[in-house]
Amino acid sequence: MKEIFEDFLIKDDIGYYCRYGDFYIDAMYPVAKNIISHAHGDHATNGHKTMYATAATFAFMKNKFPKIAENSLEVVTFEHTFKLGNVNITFFPAGHILGSAQVLMECQGVKYLYTGDYKLQEDATCEPIVLTQADVLITESTFANPAVSHPDVEKEILKLKDRPSNIMLGCYTLGKAQRLTALINDLLPEREVLVHHKMYPVHKLYNELGYKRLCYTLYNRKAMKDGSTNKIYLVPPLTFNSYFKAKNVLRAFASGWERLQRQNDIELYISDHVDWKDILYFIDKVDPRQVWTIHGDGRYLKKHFDGKLIVRDILSA
Repeated sequence: MKEIFEDFLIKDDIGYYCRYGDFYIDAMYPVAKNIISHAHGDHATNGHKTMYATAATFAFMKNKFPKIAENSLEVVTFEHTFKLGNVNITFFPAGHILGSAQVLMECQGVKYLYTGDYKLQEDATCEPIVLTQADVLITESTFANPAVSHPDVEKEILKLKDRPSNIMLGCYTLGKAQRLTALINDLLPEREVLVHHKMYPVHKLYNELGYKRLCYTLYNRKAMKDGSTNKIYLVPPLTFNSYFKAKNVLRAFASGWERLQRQNDIELYISDHVDWKDILYFIDKVDPRQVWTIHGDGRYLKKHFDGKLIVRDILSA
């Protein structure tokens, strides 16, 4: 059995560094070589000399960073292997948002799988997750808690049905807003989706690059006030919070976090991350020798697998 390098990927103040390939994953500050798992702002930053990501991830980044240097972008297709230093790297879909990738790294016969953010629930707007075996699973642990169980998404969306009012629905601009639009289009066809101006270009990119046609219109004040009360207005978090006294609308925020449901008119537990059962299922399918946790609290996983599987936080520099 090949030796696992305990320091294969190290967390430092910049991101996650692999000295065996001399690259970072999801670096927060400019570096020479950076692999970007997906386009959310806590993973994707600009200014790196060379960036490796999927075409969709770069499309979203170009929308956010119009002056991004084209000659710094290396587009990676799923399941195509490339090499950095002594490490062979392959992207697999993560199911989190359109273009999101798990990063499989192989070095001296040992496979290390960095998940980025991922989900197992169905989502018609992005690539479904692909399961692959690895010796070391480096997994996000945002909701790695036995108390967390994400409900059925269709049942959650149907909470918005037959409400005699327009609805202001808070959600993240990239990924969540498009998933919600698709769900509303399919399950609540009587509802008209209006989107905030910051979401509008992202919706357009999803229609250009994605897997499901989204039906929506750009928000305008007149549309919300006039006509029938069948509108669902999607707004980003800051806008949602600034309208805390909005009248003549019901308020909801789509998230897996309980704290974001408080003081809203409708609770809407929709998450784009794995819950406890999902992460256990994923670990079983990946069948690793070790699990390293990132982006959350790995204590419950460590306790659950005590004596059966090595589970620890990723090492820090």
